[in-house]
Amino acid sequence: MSDDSSSFHSIHLNLNVRGLSQSATLAINERSAQLHQEGKDVYRLGLGQSPFPVAAPVVEELKANAHQKDYLPVKGLPQLREAVADYHRRQEGIEYSRDDVLIGPGSKELMFLVQLVYYGDLVIPTPSWVSYAPQATIIGRHIRWVPTKLAQGWRISPEELERICSKDPSRPRLVILNYPNNPSGTTYPRDELKQLAEVARRYKLIILSDEIYGEVHFEGQHESIARYYPEGTIISSGLSKWCGAGGWRLGTFTFPRSLRWLLDAVAIVASETYTATSAPIQHAAVRAYQGGIEIERYLWNSRRILKRLGTELASRLQRIGAEVPMPEGGFYLFPSFEPFRDNLQQRGIESSHEFCERLLQETGVAMLPGVEFGRPDNELTCRLAFVDFDGARALVSAETHPLEQPLPEDFLEQHCNRVITAIDLVCDWVVNSTK
Repeated sequence: MSDDSSSFHSIHLNLNVRGLSQSATLAINERSAQLHQEGKDVYRLGLGQSPFPVAAPVVEELKANAHQKDYLPVKGLPQLREAVADYHRRQEGIEYSRDDVLIGPGSKELMFLVQLVYYGDLVIPTPSWVSYAPQATIIGRHIRWVPTKLAQGWRISPEELERICSKDPSRPRLVILNYPNNPSGTTYPRDELKQLAEVARRYKLIILSDEIYGEVHFEGQHESIARYYPEGTIISSGLSKWCGAGGWRLGTFTFPRSLRWLLDAVAIVASETYTATSAPIQHAAVRAYQGGIEIERYLWNSRRILKRLGTELASRLQRIGAEVPMPEGGFYLFPSFEPFRDNLQQRGIESSHEFCERLLQETGVAMLPGVEFGRPDNELTCRLAFVDFDGARALVSAETHPLEQPLPEDFLEQHCNRVITAIDLVCDWVVNSTK
């Protein structure tokens, strides 16, 4: 095709897609891989992929069901939908049935379809996961960013949500909460969930509660806002983060009965797009949601490794003067390097994008700029995913130490050394900017 022809066709690109680029998390992963192929040592703190292997009982179930080849129901395998409903009954004490559950090829796809079907503003805190806003842009929805503060753990406050809703009380709104949070690693205490639920009930909001990291709450004490606002909360989950199965692409949405119409509408669109989710993966996922002793041990060992590592990294950053809340779950930190602004400016660094680009070039540490998560580009924030370590090896070692005892003092140096080294490189690089 000639350049002229290419130009002609490009003007017909959907206006909602113009200006969008590839997902930042996927882009940094591909760039890191390319630099590695070129022989450069890259510390991969960009893509938030679980470092742990898929839980062994779930892998065995996948092997046993590799022969499954039939198209499954659009809404999902009935046994899996029942297992997910039972899981949430155990976790939240809410009487869900399999008819309340929708299975999709990743929670990301289901989020997109819900926004496509439900006509309303998208309300999201800033910072937030990189794909919420672009999905809304593609569909043509209005986005309302809700400012948050580092001192409050980057959490949306009930007062801010009230302020937005009170200006137009009857406006339909879809509010996304994500906790434990990507990108900050913080979560919501019970009293804040209750207060947010009160605001949501007053304005009849639909809350899409993205709880994909719920099972990697460091203390195993995750609570869904659905406990306090069951009639308007959709619980989003899946296998990618807590079960180490990101590439398997399986997500679950659990709806309240009052939103059955929305579930049915999403299923109709699903029938005309992805048709059904992979049959072998769905059969294997039944085992994941059934739980059991093996999976509980897998989760507890994952949690204590991540807690030990995340706490250590946050402490090192705090010691040099960076501002970062202590993580409470997941595998992310969202530090601010604003205290170093004057010195970084002298090196020509005035934005989060410039900060991360120079950091990658000069240290080999790949992180993502805060602007990708909805923060102002001139704010020196970034997200790091502390996942560049051999999770399988770390889990095997953790298994040798009783759960009621702390991991050995040298555990991180033995099993998470690349992440520790990466943070030390970041700290040295930032501190040297002051000299």
